[in-house]
Amino acid sequence: MDKLTPLRPVPTLVAVAVTLALWFFIPPPPSVEPNAWQLLALFIGTIIAIIGKAMPIGAVSIIAIALVAVTGVTNPGKPGAALSDALSGFSNPLIWLIGFSMMISISLNKTGLGARIGYYFISLFGRKTLGIAYALTLAETTLAPVTPSNTARGGGIIHPIMKSIADSFGSRPELNSSGKIGRYLALVNYNINPITSAMFITATAPNPLVVSLIAKGTHGAVELSWGMWALAALVPGVCSLLLMPLIVYFLYPPEIKSTPDAPHFAREKLQGLGPVTLPEKITLAVFALLLLLWAGVPAMLFGPALAVNPTTAALIGLAVLLGSGVLSWDDILKHKGAWDTVVWFAALVMMASFLGKLGLIHWLSLAVGGSISHMGLGWVSSTLLLTLVYLYSHYFFASTTAHVTAMFAAFFAAGIALGAPPVLLGLILGFSSSLMMSLTHYATGTAPIIFGSGYTTLGQWWKAGFIMSVINLVVWLTVGGLWWKWLGYW
Repeated sequence: MDKLTPLRPVPTLVAVAVTLALWFFIPPPPSVEPNAWQLLALFIGTIIAIIGKAMPIGAVSIIAIALVAVTGVTNPGKPGAALSDALSGFSNPLIWLIGFSMMISISLNKTGLGARIGYYFISLFGRKTLGIAYALTLAETTLAPVTPSNTARGGGIIHPIMKSIADSFGSRPELNSSGKIGRYLALVNYNINPITSAMFITATAPNPLVVSLIAKGTHGAVELSWGMWALAALVPGVCSLLLMPLIVYFLYPPEIKSTPDAPHFAREKLQGLGPVTLPEKITLAVFALLLLLWAGVPAMLFGPALAVNPTTAALIGLAVLLGSGVLSWDDILKHKGAWDTVVWFAALVMMASFLGKLGLIHWLSLAVGGSISHMGLGWVSSTLLLTLVYLYSHYFFASTTAHVTAMFAAFFAAGIALGAPPVLLGLILGFSSSLMMSLTHYATGTAPIIFGSGYTTLGQWWKAGFIMSVINLVVWLTVGGLWWKWLGYW
């Protein structure tokens, strides 16, 4: 081997320059310890490297872990303790919940169950273009609780189904016929993704990080369970899913509005898949078991003694799939995305945790809260302002994980300092962490896959994304706020 894998020079130089400037040339505020400020320098440099894609996110994270261990910023003068701190993220159960769930989701593609679900819904509701849109919506919502990679769900499972439908009607970018049906279905395909990602803790990787940051920000007083999150998201999520295909239909009406042949096309695809196989039945049974365990049904029926930790439940599901032969160990080893997520998740959770322990988040929350408090706003207006800044700052991020890691804890702490009810604030910012994915063609991993297929222009994508962000925000703040009030969450 005589060829090196180069770093991207510009983002690398920017990340290094900012880190060194903060470390050596910008003194910490009077209330901040030097080692806490140095950790902040490493953290900001890491986020810049991730946003700029200086290296793959897993590689950046390994370097960050190494730097925390070598510099000893979390435990000055104690190299062994600093190393333990640097590796502490790997002991976080929430990280392994996402890792195990991503491994489990391999079975959707391997067995063909994901495609079967999608084509089944189209066979039922596909006589109109709007019906196809709702069929895609139902299919992704069905898969969301057990597919923690929103990219795999929206881009890897639903998008090929959407493309095959568009192709069957002669709607292809290379033929300049996207307006027939492909543009509309592509925008629907993508805008389902942020909503379903917001509806379940296990629907996208950053959600468990949000749960962890809320728990740390309230010193364990607020622990959002899988069931509590899903119940809170149910009503606003359903409202958004019902509205979204109609809004996109109004913005970019397809030329083909009646699709009487779509159900027949879907049935042909189902026939091609053949009868439901034993691996599909086992996968379906595992997913049903996981939903029951994650929702806490055994504990509700038989008492807290039978409560199962969500990560333990995921581990049980993975063990069943491996033991039954639906998945092989080679399948698990080859799933680079799962192992990559475990690594970068561990690094970011570790750094965010120690920023809190060393007092940085408290200092930053006072700074943000102080700026807003000078405006003389009440907690309702302050929460709305925090949410708007938090959500629309995603225009500057190409990763929801980077965004959540960089901003969530500080904004959550600032909102609490301004008097917002912790559960309400956590839900609003937590759900916004997924809803903000609608904004751009680089907002999350699903976006470049669907945008790159060429059905929409950049202007059409951004216009639809901004309008959907406004509508989703209104729905989740009003309908959601009333629903959470009725549930007694605030």
